[in-house]
Amino acid sequence: MSYLMNDAAEFAAEAAEGFVAANAELVRLVPGGAARRGATPAGEVAVVIGGGSGHYPAFAGFIGPGIAHAAAMGNIFASPSSQQVFSAARSVATPAGVLLSYGNYAGDALNFDLAQERLREAGIPTRTVRVTDDIFSAPKNEQHKRRGIAGDLPVFKVAGWAAGEGLDLDAVATVAQRANDRTRSIGVAFSGCTLPGASEPVFTVPAGQMAVGMGIHGEPGIDMRPIPSADELGKLFVDSLLDELPEGVNEARGQKVAAIVNGLGAVKTEELFVVWRAVARELAAHGIEIVEPEVGEFATSFEMAGLSLTLMWLDDELEEAWRAPVHTPAFRKGHIAGAAGAASAAAGAAAGAAAGAAGAADGSASEFADTELVRLEAAATAEGTRAGAVATAAIAAVEAVIDREADELGRLDAIAGDGDHGIGMQRGSRAAAGAAAAAAAVGAGAGTVLEYAGDEWADKAGGTSGALWGAGLRAAARVIGDGAPSGESVALAVAAARDEVQRFGKAEIGDKTLVDALVPFAERLSAEVAAGAGLTVAWGRAVDAADAAAVATAELLPRMGRARPHMEKSLGTPDPGAISFVHAMRAIAEVLDNSRTQEEA
Repeated sequence: MSYLMNDAAEFAAEAAEGFVAANAELVRLVPGGAARRGATPAGEVAVVIGGGSGHYPAFAGFIGPGIAHAAAMGNIFASPSSQQVFSAARSVATPAGVLLSYGNYAGDALNFDLAQERLREAGIPTRTVRVTDDIFSAPKNEQHKRRGIAGDLPVFKVAGWAAGEGLDLDAVATVAQRANDRTRSIGVAFSGCTLPGASEPVFTVPAGQMAVGMGIHGEPGIDMRPIPSADELGKLFVDSLLDELPEGVNEARGQKVAAIVNGLGAVKTEELFVVWRAVARELAAHGIEIVEPEVGEFATSFEMAGLSLTLMWLDDELEEAWRAPVHTPAFRKGHIAGAAGAASAAAGAAAGAAAGAAGAADGSASEFADTELVRLEAAATAEGTRAGAVATAAIAAVEAVIDREADELGRLDAIAGDGDHGIGMQRGSRAAAGAAAAAAAVGAGAGTVLEYAGDEWADKAGGTSGALWGAGLRAAARVIGDGAPSGESVALAVAAARDEVQRFGKAEIGDKTLVDALVPFAERLSAEVAAGAGLTVAWGRAVDAADAAAVATAELLPRMGRARPHMEKSLGTPDPGAISFVHAMRAIAEVLDNSRTQEEA
């Protein structure tokens, strides 16, 4: 699959610019994503949705009266960073508060939760509703672990309706949560998808087979079956969802449902209609009344050939919300007077540019301001500045090794995940290296270099790994400071990074994550330094310990993240997060060795 693009790394950003330019009467660019053109009405709760790019019309296509006030827009298949979520939400927030809603994926949960903390600290009341509609991603007794797919749309729409009706934040969250609790989806795929710039699809499906239970990030299916006829697929969809009646729905007969047949990208609309014909017949046979069905593309995955069925079981309030008018770039029903606004498209574009400038002025943009660089010039001693230069070289070495290994990291991740780990690490390390170099250029110490590198890594990488690397680097920065570091202070900084990653990500040894390599690295480094080894020797031995632990993750089953629903597929393959950590630490070992050699000379 080939894509029309300029630079794969800029694909999401340029798509966002084009989206806003094409819909300037409805939306504007804001720091972190896009928002409605007009201000949020006074006293109205702002509904802020979001997730990775590559799923249009989810998520930006649902901005507008009747659904969302703003969408935080991450990179391809990567959650938006906490800074992006915070900035997008703040751009539309009112004193009534903000409801955050998104598909339940590990990276999104990490970043949206951190943004929620920051919003509350800023005095903005905030609640969260995660969408968990995919019945194949976790068992019935673990519905809170399920991921969100096309069920995003009905949950977002109910939330937007409730906000537009003037309900307070708690009431908006309550009705949106009820919508989620009464929504179920099942999907199938006949082929995988290919990320922009990649030469191979994230996963493949054998000819004549379909993957049941695929994810919209390219996660492979839970089960593999022969491709059925359209009628047989419609029956499979309905039978599977009728076996998943939500709490409070004791029997299907006599119930009302909102129904969505969603195309993943390559299945033509006519094919979707053929499947809908079968679904409608099956639902009617069970005595179920269909309310305003939708057939089309609502949550896609580039060119993945596949589709899904979503049912939201309605009560009177949810039916009113589902039927209510809505006017967004990609989803419209009924009529909302003046929804498009009277101002010109040029004025909309100007508003977006002004919002971006305001974001930069208040610190929501990631670039350094001149005043910040002036502050850094006097931040470190001469010894501290030399340490800052070493830290900058270390980050640059990490960027180089990740760039070299990105394809292999993506291949490892695609075995049981979505295949974007290498790309995400590339984005993060590249941004971190740029920020580190800018700080070092004005004499910053190691702590400041790591702080800015961590901020940029988290902001540009997004996703779980971006959030964790950013948190770890910032934690290390606070400990190491801008003076002359010692072996002891470096070991303490690494230990602080380990603690923050575990606190933030909640992973433990044995979960098959980055933590499986990070913990033995930190422990061995501390032990070697305490025994009197120099930093270079201690670091090298710690890398060896981490390497052995990372290789050993091949024998583990994942208990967290997107690989968890496909845990058996990952057996025999090491965790890509642990492997990338070892690559990074080994690259830093070479920098430390070179630095020591230069000092001795």
